[in-house]
Order: sequence, then C-alpha cells, then structure tokens
Amino acid sequence: MSTQTADQALPLRSHLIELRQRLLRCVLVILVIFLALFSFANDLYTWVSAPLTALMPAGTSMIATDVTSPFFAPFKLTLMVSILIAMPLLLHQAWSYIAPGLYGHEKKLAAPILASSVVLFYLGIAFAYGVVFPIIFGFFTSVGPESIAVMTDISSYLNFVLKLFFAFGVVFEIPIATLLVISSGMTSVQELQSKRPYVIVGCFVIGMLLTPPDLISQSLLALPMWLLFELGLLLGRAMTLGSSQASAAVEEN
Repeated sequence: MSTQTADQALPLRSHLIELRQRLLRCVLVILVIFLALFSFANDLYTWVSAPLTALMPAGTSMIATDVTSPFFAPFKLTLMVSILIAMPLLLHQAWSYIAPGLYGHEKKLAAPILASSVVLFYLGIAFAYGVVFPIIFGFFTSVGPESIAVMTDISSYLNFVLKLFFAFGVVFEIPIATLLVISSGMTSVQELQSKRPYVIVGCFVIGMLLTPPDLISQSLLALPMWLLFELGLLLGRAMTLGSSQASAAVEEN
C-alpha cells in the first residue's frame, strides 16, 4: 500500500470508528430510557388506548387475540416511546458527526432546523392524540350495528395509532421542508403559490394513502397538511424579504 493510499484510509477509518461510537451511544441511550420505562409499559398502553376505551360501550373492553399480545404490545409501545424521548439526543449525535464538514452558514441554518423538526414532530403526535383520535374513534364506535360490541384487539389498535402518530409527525414537518426548498433555490414562493391547487389535491391523495379508508381520517390529515404548507409559504416569504433587505443594506454600505 502506498503512502498516499494509507493516508486516505486513515481518515476513513477514523470516521467509521466515530460513527460506530455515536451509534453505540444512541443505542445505549434508548436502552437506558427503555429500561426506566418498562415497568410502566402497561400504564403507557392504558394512556395511549384512552381515546378509544373512553368511547367504548359499558361492559366492553379491548381484547388480545394472540397469546403473546399482552406482553409484546406494551413492549413495542415502550420501545417506540423510548425512541421518541431520545430523539433530541439522537439528533445531537447526528449533528455532532456531520457538523465538522459543514460551512459556517450551513451550521447556522441546520441547528435551528433540527430543533424545529423535533418540536414539530412532537406537535404532530400531540395533535393526533388530542384532536384526531377522539374524532376518529367517536365516529367508528358510533356507526357500527347495535348488535356488534366494539372490542378492539390491542395489537391492531397499537399498529393503527403508531401509523397515525408517524403520519402526523411527518406531516407537521411540511413548513421545514417548504423553507428548505425555498432557501436552496430549488423553487420560489411565487412558484409554490402558483402550484397551490396541485398541492391541495396532493394533500388529499397523501391523506388517502396514509390513513384508514374513511373520509374523516383523510380530511383530518389533508387539511393540516394544506395549512402547514401555507405556513411554510408565509415563513418563506418572510425569509426572502429578510434576505432582500439584508442584501440591499450591504449594497448601500
């Protein structure tokens, strides 16, 4: 191996070692949080299932159709909650790994975006739990035949709510995504405004794909997507105006 090849291999090896160390830290953080929460796994599941159980008819309850469901459903939920709680620390590790390779202006932009992304993702989950779930479950539990008792399987319910948590968490990132495409120069506020009808249709298509096949669930996802897109346009317009004023001030000086 030549000296030049050896010099190129050393930085790559050091980057891989650093990446491994940071991944191990992430796993360790998730594991510690999981172990701290595991004794409350059943309480967590009771809390997550409250929007449905509060609307179920008297004398009914959730059921487990699989022998292992009473253990694995709370286990899975606790693991997901551990990852959500650890998310700021996980992103900090990712940021610490990539930050040395960024330019100064990229660092100034990336740090607020990462922080805002975490907050918006949490807000999306809170919106789903506090607003969407009571409406959806209230509708589902009221339209069935009177002869049918609502007794939902705990694993099916968990998969359903986790899917909606993820969907609404990602949807609430739309303002950040809009700002990124505007700031990168890929498009402008005016171009996005001209495509508003297509965006609205796209919101309802995405709502149809990510939610259960009912109009209420689709609308409860599509309408926030549209409003968040409009918020992204407002922020993009403010950012563009601020950049224009700063450029004008520099030219005057």
